[in-house]
Amino acid sequence: MKNLAFALTLACVLAPASTQAQNAYITNLGSNTVSVIDTATNTVVGLPIPVGLSPLGVGVTPDRSKVYVTNNGSNTVSVIDTATSTVSATIPVGGSPFGVAVTPDGSKVYVANDSVPGTVSVIDTATNTVVGSTGIGLPIVDGASPVGVVVAPDGSKVYVATIIRTGRGSAGVSVIDTATNVVSATIPVFRSNTGVAVTPDGSKVYVTTPPSSRGRSTVSVIDTTTNTVTTAIVVGAGSAGAAVTPDGSKVYVASSLSNTVSVIDTTTNTVSATIPVGGSPFGVAVTSDGSKVYVANDESNTVSIIDTATNTVIGSPIPVGDQPVAFGAFIQPALKFAGAPGAKNCHGTSVSALATKFGGLNAAAAALGFSDVQGLQDAIRTFCAG
Repeated sequence: MKNLAFALTLACVLAPASTQAQNAYITNLGSNTVSVIDTATNTVVGLPIPVGLSPLGVGVTPDRSKVYVTNNGSNTVSVIDTATSTVSATIPVGGSPFGVAVTPDGSKVYVANDSVPGTVSVIDTATNTVVGSTGIGLPIVDGASPVGVVVAPDGSKVYVATIIRTGRGSAGVSVIDTATNVVSATIPVFRSNTGVAVTPDGSKVYVTTPPSSRGRSTVSVIDTTTNTVTTAIVVGAGSAGAAVTPDGSKVYVASSLSNTVSVIDTTTNTVSATIPVGGSPFGVAVTSDGSKVYVANDESNTVSIIDTATNTVIGSPIPVGDQPVAFGAFIQPALKFAGAPGAKNCHGTSVSALATKFGGLNAAAAALGFSDVQGLQDAIRTFCAG
């Protein structure tokens, strides 16, 4: 039975997006809360969730049960239980935590502490305690601080974008080996780097940088095989968050000074569209089916929704809290089940794995957001049919 539970995490594939709506968790920097948006209805559900001071970064576990929020002003990380929409734990980390990312297996969370000298805290999700800390920065730089963080799709590496807070020199991207939690490489990019995103195949990392003297920002593209920058793409001014579509074809970059989102074609590494959104967009995330992009507009106190098929804003902006930033992958992933779609034993494998993991199907249905076991069974059958 243990092997079946293990398969739920490691041998699963994505269930259809229609199985259950994914919530978007929006950190409101000015009101110290998190707003929850149902992406199926594009409405805010429930009351804002109180967290620590100046919440910035967001990371969601693969099983959708927990949301990790960095509190920049409290030097802590809040853990939100998605079943109850309440904070279940508060974890002390390093100074001024900014970005946060969860490993694909859900076992660890990496937190970029935007302090000098910069560090990355490693949280064990089973105990919600810090189990390690890694120093960040280029050897020649005194004052590099980590901001953005993303984990490679295979979970082997963490990419951390750093900026210069004190001194002179060049910041860049630090690469952490997750097996040892040691920096294995440092890639010089620019003096300041904020958002960072990785393609689904792990071959490229996209890093956002602030405006140049000409008022333009760039996105640097890193070849992860050689750990070198291969090109720089001009985007809107003040580039902040970045997100890659599930098929790896496009990167969406929020530009806070131009009030736009740039769309990068990853095949040509050129901007294919520029989309006007709300005031000072900062965070950006893509739904697991790749159909929509959600953008947190810091100055407008809203979230804009982009249709990826047309690259246009759809519907009205969604009002949230004060100064929404939502830095990171703030949308819940699609549900996952064990077994291979189309295989004769898929349904049995999924049911057994869920029963083992949650202590029964009734508990599994409740934890995964279904009103009853029948709804969960129907979702599994849809998934297993392939």
